[in-house]
Amino acid sequence: MNLFPQKRWLRQVSLALLLGGLFSCSTKTGQLSKSDAAQLWLTTADKTVLFQKQATALPFLKSEGAQSPVIEVDDSQTFQSIDGFGYTLTGGSAYHLHKVTPGARAALLKELFATDGTNIGISYLRVSIGASDLDEKVFSYNDLPEGQTDPNQEKFSLAPDRAFLIPVLKEILAINPDIMILGSPWSPPTWMKTNQNSKGGSLEPKWYDAYAKYFVKYVQEMAKEGIKIDAITVQNEPLHPGNNPSLLMLPQDQAIFVKNHLGPSFQKAGVKTKIIIYDHNLDRPDYPISILNDPEAKKYIDGSAFHLYGGKIEAMADVHNAHPDKNVYFTEQWIGAPGNFPEDMKWHVRELIIGATRNWARNVLEWNLAADPQQRPFTPGGCNQCLGAITVNGDQITRNPAYYVIAHASKFVRPGSVRIGSNVLEGLPNVAFKTPKGERVVVVLNNRASAQTFQIKQGDKSFSTTLPVGAVGTYVW
Repeated sequence: MNLFPQKRWLRQVSLALLLGGLFSCSTKTGQLSKSDAAQLWLTTADKTVLFQKQATALPFLKSEGAQSPVIEVDDSQTFQSIDGFGYTLTGGSAYHLHKVTPGARAALLKELFATDGTNIGISYLRVSIGASDLDEKVFSYNDLPEGQTDPNQEKFSLAPDRAFLIPVLKEILAINPDIMILGSPWSPPTWMKTNQNSKGGSLEPKWYDAYAKYFVKYVQEMAKEGIKIDAITVQNEPLHPGNNPSLLMLPQDQAIFVKNHLGPSFQKAGVKTKIIIYDHNLDRPDYPISILNDPEAKKYIDGSAFHLYGGKIEAMADVHNAHPDKNVYFTEQWIGAPGNFPEDMKWHVRELIIGATRNWARNVLEWNLAADPQQRPFTPGGCNQCLGAITVNGDQITRNPAYYVIAHASKFVRPGSVRIGSNVLEGLPNVAFKTPKGERVVVVLNNRASAQTFQIKQGDKSFSTTLPVGAVGTYVW
């Protein structure tokens, strides 16, 4: 294991601190003064440093001709607001968290959802409406004996979620009452589907109103539990009917469902939960654009959600540019077990934390929060290789790549932050934000084949820093 790049980096930081030792801190006006210094939180590809705050601050000095690449942060350029960073709290994730002993669970949830100390401050969660493929079994909130129907949702019940998901959500809300929660269905109740099966099939048009009432009931019943659902997506991966559970929902069908059924039902019931369309891969930006091109559907829609199992992250900007008055979200990406830390860290930070937010995403969500050492549970036919952000084995917790990917943004880029300008440098992908407290946050990946020294500049001052190959740094001042 070669530690020399890290040692060189520490020597350079120490020299910078020596040169700038008289500098202290103030960002009141948004302009740098003699007092400014940045803190660095670092993760290295060889795992010798894992999301650790570095002991030495990086003082800003008067810029005098750069001898290395410069990332220039520009407050005058502002882009989208940020809602948060986090994961999907699958039914399986909730099961594992609930099974951790109470004291250990309290400490773990604080680590995940609080922001003080070394806690990582998850600020956004996605949950499944009914089962996802990472539940032990398939269910909906209105499962009926064969041949029965319930168009008015009189038998709707959150009972399957009361065992684990709802109790864990309540513990999380006690730590962060403002956490945003997005609900996504994998399948309607089977009695509403053309094939009467949890896997595949389509929603019968005669049940469009009944399914809209199902969504209304879900939001209302979760609210009774003290759980606010900020937004829903109409269907998880509507072009992937091969999962279990799943549903095929073509764009023209989703448009009809939203404009004639779901939107009016939310409006009539006074439901303020946002409606987000698509929730699938970036190889089909035409799907959400075609729905938003329908003004009668568009008026009910907050925005579009995406995954990156196909396509390019830049397609998010294409959807934004087609309808700049509507939001875009990044809602899912999995990491395959057993994981490859250097490559997973590099790809996910570059494409999601940096790439998605540079292409207008208001959030970034990795896939499941927790699994056991065998990646369980999963439904028959569900994902059996989805590595959790954490692996839970009794009270023993292993932190996996997605934990650190999200931590580098979630702890610092709090809800209400705004993305601000920063230039693009080859081999040093980066993104910059200004937080509600007026702090600047810059996430940088060294995507080059060797250690890289560079400067971060704001106004007429800058500091020099070095990242080892494959390392991720979050700079805060």
